Amino acid sequence: MRYEIRVSGVLQETTRREGFPELESRVVPDHTVLYGDIVDEAHLFGLLNRCQALGLRVTELHRLPE
Repeated sequence: MRYEIRVSGVLQETTRREGFPELESRVVPDHTVLYGDIVDEAHLFGLLNRCQALGLRVTELHRLPE
């Protein structure tokens, strides 16, 4: 399953790479978009917990078409 997680603010490249090594990312105005394959629900919740631990505000989460 592929998901996209949109967070408020612009994350530095180092934070994107080290905080979410399994995801690709891109920066759009005032947001950072993280996307990629998520193997199961536990992985998804782990990513959301990581966002919370880093103080990120998730503004959107959705599953991408296969």
